[in-house]
Amino acid sequence: MDHLPSPVPPADPTTAPPDPTGGTPPPVILRRPERQVAPLVFASPHSGADYPPDFLAAARLDPLSLRRSEDSFVDELFSAAPELGAPLVAATFPRVFCDVNREPWELDPAMFEGPLPAWVNTGSPRVGAGLGTIARIVATGEPVYRRKLAFAEAEARIQNCWQPYHDALAGLIAETRARFGCCLLIDCHSMPAHPAQAATPPDFVLGDAHGTACAPRATRLVEEVLTGLGYRVRRNDPYAGGYVTRHYGRPREGVHALQIEVARSLYMDEARIERRPGFGALRRDLTRLIARLAAADWSYLR
Repeated sequence: MDHLPSPVPPADPTTAPPDPTGGTPPPVILRRPERQVAPLVFASPHSGADYPPDFLAAARLDPLSLRRSEDSFVDELFSAAPELGAPLVAATFPRVFCDVNREPWELDPAMFEGPLPAWVNTGSPRVGAGLGTIARIVATGEPVYRRKLAFAEAEARIQNCWQPYHDALAGLIAETRARFGCCLLIDCHSMPAHPAQAATPPDFVLGDAHGTACAPRATRLVEEVLTGLGYRVRRNDPYAGGYVTRHYGRPREGVHALQIEVARSLYMDEARIERRPGFGALRRDLTRLIARLAAADWSYLR
């Protein structure tokens, strides 16, 4: 499936594992199964935690504050996917550095030294909220940078981070659809506690863009499996799916996308960005979910 064209030349996606000697990891980690058994692709766009030194130097916030925008450890929660016959793609760079769940050029002009090119999307609600492709603020609302950025910095991040991630993801989707006649993308995220839902907080929120990005039957199966495991599940409230869900979810073309938001309170200490004792149990339950999805009949998605 094609994704939005980029005005900068695309970089080749790197899918090798991180350098064991401690060098800079590739922007994308792609773990393939020995044999793909189902039309499933799992993705973790926001679990990256490799913070470039020059970015940290330009930030006015300490590293722990920057990390609160991460979907920390989500790639680990879904790490059984390749063993169960489905590929898993994950970003290694952090969301606050470059957010791949945005259009490639959603930029806030107030963040940059000079005027932006006319083709940049400066008016989206996400840009207005400070959460464009290059975020102005972290999840807690604090400004990220101590200075204005050069547009060349945004270009480099989009070319070296955004583009390789979407090249890898679009490639996996195309391969899967060609092999199985359809594809179900599971876009994996985590969510903080939401004040409006303090009385009965959900454990999971499934986002299918209100039924437009994924077949209702597929969303219902995921919901039934999670409910059967004892979790509280909601649909599309307050997260109906971001750019990835809405862009790649094209049911009429046999490609379906479902965003899964996992409550961070289930598995991590949000203040310290550390795994809690419940991490292992949640990962086992998500492994059960992946196994159930891998064994399902997806012929109705074609």
